[in-house]
Amino acid sequence: MYLALLVIFLHCTEICTQERVFTFNAVHIKVQPSVKVKNGAPMSIICHADISKSTNFNLQHNITIFKDGKLVFMSVSGREDARYEVPVARSSHTGDYQCAVEADGKIRHSDPLHVWVTGMTKPTLIAEKKDVFEGEMVKLRCEMPEEVPPLYFIFRKIKMNSTPKEELKHELHRNFSVIQFPIDEGDNILQFDCFGRRSVKFEFETSEPSNRTLITVKEPFIKPTLRIKPSNNITEGKEIQFECSTVVAKMRNIEIILLRNKTILSSVRDQATLKYSAVATLEDSGEYTCKVEKGKASKTTTRHVVVTELFPKPILNASMNKLDENKELTLSCSIKDFQNASFSILRRNSNGDTLLRNSRNLTMRANVNDTGSYICKAEVNRIVKESKPVMIRVYAPVSMPRISAFSGLPEVVLGRPLNLTCCLMMGTPPITFTFYKENKAKKEIVTNNTCAVFLDEDIKQNDKGQYKCGAKNHHSSGMKTSKILNITVIGKSVQFFLTNAIFGFFEAAYHRLSKMVAKCL
Repeated sequence: MYLALLVIFLHCTEICTQERVFTFNAVHIKVQPSVKVKNGAPMSIICHADISKSTNFNLQHNITIFKDGKLVFMSVSGREDARYEVPVARSSHTGDYQCAVEADGKIRHSDPLHVWVTGMTKPTLIAEKKDVFEGEMVKLRCEMPEEVPPLYFIFRKIKMNSTPKEELKHELHRNFSVIQFPIDEGDNILQFDCFGRRSVKFEFETSEPSNRTLITVKEPFIKPTLRIKPSNNITEGKEIQFECSTVVAKMRNIEIILLRNKTILSSVRDQATLKYSAVATLEDSGEYTCKVEKGKASKTTTRHVVVTELFPKPILNASMNKLDENKELTLSCSIKDFQNASFSILRRNSNGDTLLRNSRNLTMRANVNDTGSYICKAEVNRIVKESKPVMIRVYAPVSMPRISAFSGLPEVVLGRPLNLTCCLMMGTPPITFTFYKENKAKKEIVTNNTCAVFLDEDIKQNDKGQYKCGAKNHHSSGMKTSKILNITVIGKSVQFFLTNAIFGFFEAAYHRLSKMVAKCL
């Protein structure tokens, strides 16, 4: 009896096992209403499992839906479809969706499906302050709480009748961004807004602009006033006065600067007025700028000043620029078409000018030490002008030169060069040396030294060997010539004969001495 029951149980089990056979034919994923969904609209992600079963039994299976590899939905049921409902689609729902179906150890995945939620939510812009001063910074915060980073935020500074200024910030991990905009001179009523941008499949999507925020700009001080007295057209020698002023909301940390052609002339701090005066010169012509600064705020006012010449620069004339020592030198200072001036004549030195005389004219007997640069100055109504420098050179005459052979011997071997030196004891450089061979000029040398060297490489057998040198400078005495130096030219054959004769003499003497020593022994 028990055996019969066991057989019946095993048979029933086999029948049940055969009846629960199933297979996944395919798994599909789709989106409604379409793969492109408008931001804010409802969206459904549907996973469908196509299953074949041996009998009509209830197969419980797990259905999971993933977005960009992350689990977003899971259900367990016996139905072939599962729906992931998104009541309000946002750009953060954009991505690649895939679903998987699993039952009794079997699993099947769908192909991925890209869903694009078009459009972005409108951002919100918040300003830290609604009233700011020129030169300050306004802090702005742009938020997109329903969006997922990375995001781009574009802030705009909107000024009437001008192109908006944009600043872009890339936020990798935040759905908001903070920026500071500078408030410039001339900004009065400003508007700011922002919008977002994101990259989807190598395309950019942009949100609509945020709410516009109104910012009122206040001036920390008014544009400065620059007054010039007696006027901005003035003759040199007269006093010119500048007054630069402004009206300040708060005096602390205010600075006023006066510039001429970008060069700072004067400045004051924590004061509303700057005063500056000077005796006008031609160099004072130019563009004057009054600049007021406080923090990052800055305002300027510019005026042009023209200074008319009172008198031209003086001219220094010399009776001569090159002269002999002990000659008379006259220096004269003059101004064209102008007489009423105080004159002075000075010598220019490396360590400063030396006053020679407070006069229009200077006459002196020159010596060598008077060589140098001279100027004259003219003064009218506290205006001093100086002439161009004049170079004066005073020359002492050259002394009688002396010529000599470099070797010290008045002879030279035929075929070898001859070195000659010409020197003198005194004479103001530059000095011109001329070397003569048998009354023919061979070489001319100009030097600041008192010696010159001549190399004669053209020595011939029939040369008479008469040499001399001459020296001169800018002194009126002209050239002075040395005495004649006679050089003997020794031929090579004579040199060889003398050498052999000397050698023969010593050899004969040696033999005679040897015989005398032998007899003594």
